[in-house]
Amino acid sequence: MSLVEDFLTSEEELEIVQAIRQAERNTSGEIRVHIEKTCKISHYNRALEVFQMLKMFNTAAQNAVLIYIAVEDHKFVIYGDKGIDAVVPTDFWDTTKNAMQIQFQHGDFKKGIIDGVLKAGEELREHFPWHIEDEDELSNEISKG
Repeated sequence: MSLVEDFLTSEEELEIVQAIRQAERNTSGEIRVHIEKTCKISHYNRALEVFQMLKMFNTAAQNAVLIYIAVEDHKFVIYGDKGIDAVVPTDFWDTTKNAMQIQFQHGDFKKGIIDGVLKAGEELREHFPWHIEDEDELSNEISKG
């Protein structure tokens, strides 16, 4: 399963997009998932590059979350912008990563990603509740590199 196209089925991708929509329903926060084959730099630095490439720094409340996955490297990064990073508990990113990793270790990549999306959505809802004037600022589709 080395190709990005083979990592998730189209049905699994749709379920993840639905989870993103569900997670964003009650928050002004934004969540994106990016999947690529491999990475030639540190995975954290690549996640930052993708965050910028997807214009995730442009959210009004700086409350976007990226789940970045390098399939062949068996690595993933969860990156939250300044607004969300400033208000979550100090262990939030690690506990979210651990929840995802448990599913990944069992080969259930869809469930792991959905768990991460929904956990991020709960935290976003708590700190950045949805208001009538909020807009969906970023695409909910999975991006691929």
